[in-house]
Amino acid sequence: MSSSPDIAGILENTKELDRLRKEQEEVLVEINKMHKKLQATPEVVEKPGDTSLSKLKNLYIQAKELSESEVTVSTILLTQLDSLLPSGPTGQQRRKLVAEGNDQKRKRMKVESDVQRVSPSVRNQIEAYASLRGEQVAARVTADDAEKDEWFVVKVIHFDRDTKDSNLCDRVEVLDEEPGDDEEGGGQRTYKLSMSCILPFPKRNDPSTTQEFQPGKHVLAVYPGTTALYKATVISTPRKRKSDEYLLEFDDDEEDGALPQRTVPFHKVVALPEGHRQ
Repeated sequence: MSSSPDIAGILENTKELDRLRKEQEEVLVEINKMHKKLQATPEVVEKPGDTSLSKLKNLYIQAKELSESEVTVSTILLTQLDSLLPSGPTGQQRRKLVAEGNDQKRKRMKVESDVQRVSPSVRNQIEAYASLRGEQVAARVTADDAEKDEWFVVKVIHFDRDTKDSNLCDRVEVLDEEPGDDEEGGGQRTYKLSMSCILPFPKRNDPSTTQEFQPGKHVLAVYPGTTALYKATVISTPRKRKSDEYLLEFDDDEEDGALPQRTVPFHKVVALPEGHRQ
């Protein structure tokens, strides 16, 4: 009989697969818009300061990363499902296996080991996460079944690079350097989290390669003066403001009957996770 954590892991990865496919659709729409623009006015790329080709390149990079992530999650799902399927042969198969001798046993063992082998795309994802060591990231520190999701800015201090294990749970060890006053002990706290609980921040020194969230888009952003992230709506983009900050309205941030608009650096804003609870 399957254990509930196994099923929960499968459901979590199916949600992640849905999220990745939706993001891919959004990126493809933007790519098609850029294609139409360049086909209609190809001379625009020759104008000083035009960033059309740079934007198109970044969109293709994003599409490639999303596609690779989809392959990674699909591979993990296949492995998880395979681990839940009955693996033992029936009585008739066992008799046949014995009759066919050790050669057949070795062939069967080789097939099973091939199924369990981690794909190159999973290894690539593991390498990408391993490179985050020492970096600040957004992390969900609450359990999957918690009533609300809590996201904080933490530092990655260790990553389990064991590529023999396709289970991506508890791989990332992070440090909450500034826990809240209500935290037990009041000191720094570490967590061991799955890769799905980690969202890398955009590179501070390379805004040109960062996806820009358009007005009206829901995001997850660091609330000014804190290390906590909350759901917010984009009011204005860094490009439109000619700065490195978004103008955002945070949910549940009402003051005098209205939502104040707050500025947040672009490198403290990430995509809102699918199914976020706040």
